[in-house]
Amino acid sequence: MKIVRALPFSVLIILCLTLGLAPFSPEPHIWEKIKLLAAGELTVPIDIFDLCMHGLPFVLLFIKMMTKVTRKEN
Repeated sequence: MKIVRALPFSVLIILCLTLGLAPFSPEPHIWEKIKLLAAGELTVPIDIFDLCMHGLPFVLLFIKMMTKVTRKEN
């Protein structure tokens, strides 16, 4: 949790826009993997790894936002 708190929002947003959405053409990789997951066709280990790798920046950004919102400021 300390590592996530130490990361600035700007770094996480850049990670989401680059690693999270790459490759951009014809559609973002994360979107393709989410569609496979929703269809129940995400069975190949490399596809599961791709989903985890491309989804990690979004998960970290979500955790950072939730800790920022829920943390009590003294």
